[in-house]
Amino acid sequence: MALAASLGSCVEALLQSRAQANRVWELLEPLAGGQRDAALGAGGACGRLFGALLRRRELRGGRLPAEGSAEHDALSAEQKYKLWMRYRYQDCVGYLAELMHHDAFQVKEMSLCTLMNFVELEAQYPLVEVEWKGTVTFPRELLKVVVDGLLPLHEDASLLISRFQEYMEYDDVRYFVIKAVTESIGQVMQKTKERPLPFYQQNVFSLISPINMPNKESDMVKFMAKQDNWEELKVSKLQAHKQAFEKMWLSFLKHKLPTGLYKKVLVILHDSILPYMNEPTLMMDFLTVAYGIGGAISLLALNGLFILIHQHNLEYPDFYKKLYSLLDPSIYHVKYRARFFHLADLFLSSSHLPAYLVAAFIKRLSRLALTAPPESLLMVIPFICNLFRRHPACKVLVHRPNGPEDMSEDPYIMEEEEPSESRALESSLWEIQSLQNHYHPDVAKAAAILNQSLSETEDDISGLLELSAYELFDKEVKKKAVDVPLEFEQVRGLFGKKNDIFAEHFTLD
Repeated sequence: MALAASLGSCVEALLQSRAQANRVWELLEPLAGGQRDAALGAGGACGRLFGALLRRRELRGGRLPAEGSAEHDALSAEQKYKLWMRYRYQDCVGYLAELMHHDAFQVKEMSLCTLMNFVELEAQYPLVEVEWKGTVTFPRELLKVVVDGLLPLHEDASLLISRFQEYMEYDDVRYFVIKAVTESIGQVMQKTKERPLPFYQQNVFSLISPINMPNKESDMVKFMAKQDNWEELKVSKLQAHKQAFEKMWLSFLKHKLPTGLYKKVLVILHDSILPYMNEPTLMMDFLTVAYGIGGAISLLALNGLFILIHQHNLEYPDFYKKLYSLLDPSIYHVKYRARFFHLADLFLSSSHLPAYLVAAFIKRLSRLALTAPPESLLMVIPFICNLFRRHPACKVLVHRPNGPEDMSEDPYIMEEEEPSESRALESSLWEIQSLQNHYHPDVAKAAAILNQSLSETEDDISGLLELSAYELFDKEVKKKAVDVPLEFEQVRGLFGKKNDIFAEHFTLD
C-alpha cells in the first residue's frame, strides 16, 4: 500500500509540474527491477503518466534529435522537456517489452495491456510526423514490439496470446499484426537453418489461426486509428488485407513445422485460410510436403488438395494414386478411421471416375477386409456397395460368369502402386464371398447383400463410421431372443417317457 501511494503521488507531481520531471525515474526504476509487486505497481503508474502526456500532446513527435547535438541545443525549454519525456517514454516501452517475458503471468498481462493502451493512444494522438496527406499515423513500430513479445522462442505464450485476441477485432490492428508476424517469421526462421522451433512456431500458430478475416470491404468499419482519409489507404482495402494474409501464411508454412502443427494447420485450412487467399493454389507445395509425413496428416493433406482441384482448378494428376497408396491394413484399426472413410467417400463420389480406378479401390478394400475387425467390416461393406451403385460398370467384379476357379490365380496385383496397372477389373470379389461365412452373423448378413440386386438408393454410412467393438458387443448382449428352437422332446410324466402309465397320474408343475 505504501508503494502504491508513493507511486500515485509521484504521478500527480509529474503531471502538475514540469519541474518534477526527474521524478519519472521513481517510476522507471521499479519497472526495470522486475520484482513482481513493484513492477505491477510501477507499470500501472507509468500507464497513467504517459497516457496523460500523450493526450496532452506533451511528448515530442517525429524524428528525435540526439541529446547533446547542435539541433538539440537549439530547442526551446518546452521542446527539450517534450523530447526528454519522449525518451523516458521509450525507456518505459522497452522495460514493458522485457516484462512480457516475466515469470509471473500477472506481470505479462499488465505489460501487454499497458503497451496496447499506448498503441490505442498513439493511434488517436499520433507521434508519427505527418509528411503528406497519405501518411499512415498508426503506431506500427510499437505494435511490432508487442507482437515480438507475444512470440517468445522458448516458452508457450498461448495464454497471453488469448488475452491479446480482443484487440484483433480492429481492422487496422489486425492488418499491422499480420505484417509484423510476417516480418518476425522472416527474421527468426532465417537463423535456424530449417530446424523447427516448436515453441516459437506454436506461438505463431496460436496468434494467427484465430484471425477472423472480413468477407467484404463494407465489413471493414472498425479502426483504432482515426484518420480522415482511410478510404484512400491500403489498410482499408480488402485486397491489401488478403495479400498480407496470404504472404503471412506462405512465409509460415514454407519452413519445416513440428509434426503436430501440420495436423492443426490442415484441420483449419479449408475454412480459415484458403477462402481468404488471392491464389489458394500456392498452397500446393505445403500440401505435397504434408502428404509425405504419413498417417492422418497425409489424409488431411489430400483433403486440401481435393479442395484445390475442385474449387480452384488445380491440376494434380497423381491425386488418386496417392489416395490409393494410403490403403493398407492399418486403415481399419487407426483412430482416424472415421475421418478416412468420410473423406474417401467424398473423393470417390464423382460418377465420372474411370471404372478401372474405382475397381482398384473396391478390390484393395475387399482384400484388406479379410483381416479387419467386425466393426470395420460393417462399415466397409456398405461403403463398397455404394461404389457399385455409383459405378455400375464395376459390377462385373460380382457377376462374372466364369470367375477364377483357383483363387491363388487371382489376376489382381495387390502390390501394384498404380491403380491402372493392378488388373482389378479382371478379378472378382471372392473376398466378400468369403465374408459371407464370417463368424459374426451381422457381417455375414451384410456381405450376403451382394448376392442380390442392389437398390438404387445409397446406404447412409455416417452412423457406421465410428462404430466401435464395445458398441457391437453391447448391442449383442442386449438382444432379447423371442423363441429359441431346441431339438428335444418335451418331458411328460414322472419319468418323461411317452405312453408311460405314470404320465396319466402324475404331472410336472
